[in-house]
Amino acid sequence: MTAIVGLVHSGTVYIGGDSAGASGWSLTVRADSKVFHNNGYLFGFTTSFRMGQLIRYALKPPKPVGDIERFMATRFIDSVREALKAGGWARRDSEREEGGTFLVGVKGRLFTVHDDYQVAEAADGYAAVGVGDEIALGALFATAGSRMAPQRRVEVALRAAERFSAGVRGPFVCLSQPPSALPS
Repeated sequence: MTAIVGLVHSGTVYIGGDSAGASGWSLTVRADSKVFHNNGYLFGFTTSFRMGQLIRYALKPPKPVGDIERFMATRFIDSVREALKAGGWARRDSEREEGGTFLVGVKGRLFTVHDDYQVAEAADGYAAVGVGDEIALGALFATAGSRMAPQRRVEVALRAAERFSAGVRGPFVCLSQPPSALPS
């Protein structure tokens, strides 16, 4: 249960997220953010707070080299898989590994990593994950081409998801990552 929203504007990646921690009908507003920086990358996660903690504190993402799309689908994902396995989070079912879902911004680009470790980059320049994703995507679509500041567009998308989804709650956190922020 969550809404994580990302967009790219003039080479800067913006990712925002809510603060809901839900389990069944119970909801806790969490103090630990679902959106954070890690070594020159910007992340926003759904699926599990444990998975997010491993990405935030255990993952040592490698410095991007060469073709960024190829790098993300191979070396980056290999480092994510290892961090999740070492932390006891990765699952194996019928010889297939599964992790979780999150957005990641690096070098002015926004990627979605799905639970089967596929890496996607939306042609629209924005993406959303979590239970409020479709609502947030509608808000991002409706504000595309407007003069609204990118951070405000993220906030509007999150507020729409909060309004129409029981699993999304503020406060919201929105961080940005300029294309010049390179991993070390």
